[in-house]
Amino acid sequence: MKKTELSYIELSKKNLIHNFKVLKSITKNTKIIAVIKGNAYGHGQNEIAKILEPYADYFQVNSILELRLLRKISHKKTFVLGYVQKADLFEAIKLCCILSVFSIEKLKEVNEIAKKLKIKQKVHAPIDAYLGREGFLKNELTEFFKEVKNCRNVTLTGIYAHFANIEDTRPTEQSFGRVNNFTHAKKQINKYEETIKLAKKMGFKHLQTHISATSGLLVYETRLLPKHREGGQENKKINDFVRLGIGIYGLWPSEHIKYLYKNKMELKPVLSWKTKIAQIKNLPAGHNIGYGLTYMTYEPMKIAVIPVGYADGLDRGLSNNGKVLIKGTKCEILGRIAMNMFVVDVTHLNNVTTEEEVVIIGQQGDQEITAEEIAKKIDSINYEIVTRLSPLLPRMVV
Repeated sequence: MKKTELSYIELSKKNLIHNFKVLKSITKNTKIIAVIKGNAYGHGQNEIAKILEPYADYFQVNSILELRLLRKISHKKTFVLGYVQKADLFEAIKLCCILSVFSIEKLKEVNEIAKKLKIKQKVHAPIDAYLGREGFLKNELTEFFKEVKNCRNVTLTGIYAHFANIEDTRPTEQSFGRVNNFTHAKKQINKYEETIKLAKKMGFKHLQTHISATSGLLVYETRLLPKHREGGQENKKINDFVRLGIGIYGLWPSEHIKYLYKNKMELKPVLSWKTKIAQIKNLPAGHNIGYGLTYMTYEPMKIAVIPVGYADGLDRGLSNNGKVLIKGTKCEILGRIAMNMFVVDVTHLNNVTTEEEVVIIGQQGDQEITAEEIAKKIDSINYEIVTRLSPLLPRMVV
């Protein structure tokens, strides 16, 4: 793809591989599940999958739609950890994946279809370890494990859980660098480990386990930070897998984790969002800009019309609030962002022309606009900023 596209997402292959290798280097013989759900957090699922194919041990998607798309370019072992309805189970199993089963009912449905296909389908069971979302409570597991033994065409190969707030832990001066406020995470870990013991007691002695995403790896399972201690006991449990999502895209799970690691590792953003100026015009003082009349020029002003809007994933909350880069300089957004267009102030720029490059996310010259910067302006998180980028925008690997 040539850089002739009007608006596009640029992906750095070098940075993606760098991030993967950096995070891989701090694991202890742990296999890496590369999380490419949500269109690879907005980066482009198959573009990312092609790059990570030689590096990741597994992929993880959320849905049958994502699995179907992935199978066009990759046959790597893949987890589908989202809900798959009964009508789609046949196709999902035929496409070869490791399914998550949220209930005994779903377990039986998978077994029935696998029996018809004359195969043994691998499944992982989610544990609700004080997250209050999908998965089994501990008091439901005995019945579940018994039912697994009755399902001759299903093999339970793993159990897993999700941390609820591990990226929000904070150190104190008195903690000497140890992560404090680890209370809920420790409560989750204890419940999760209780389920592992129960599984072993019920005869499932070699299940694959995973609880950590990027934040869990960096706060709980890493070798680079002091171990968390509670009651003098050191956490020693190392899981078989870690699910790497936000980190491989060069984004930090939280500002605090970034602070903890600022002298230990560098994550490099993979994604840039670029477009071009559609029109430049001079407006007199007292001229309204955009829908809703939310901005009026207070003096003569030179503006640039940018052919991108909220249909492309540019949040409307950046109206009169955000900035873009033109000629290596930050330019303020004026008025409301519309579905397909917005306006910026370029009065301070000399010799600016139509079709000049505009950077919405990324670097230009020595200036940068990050997903984190945008997220702060609209009271959101970097995950949402990149994931909501329109899949219709071309993805260009450089």
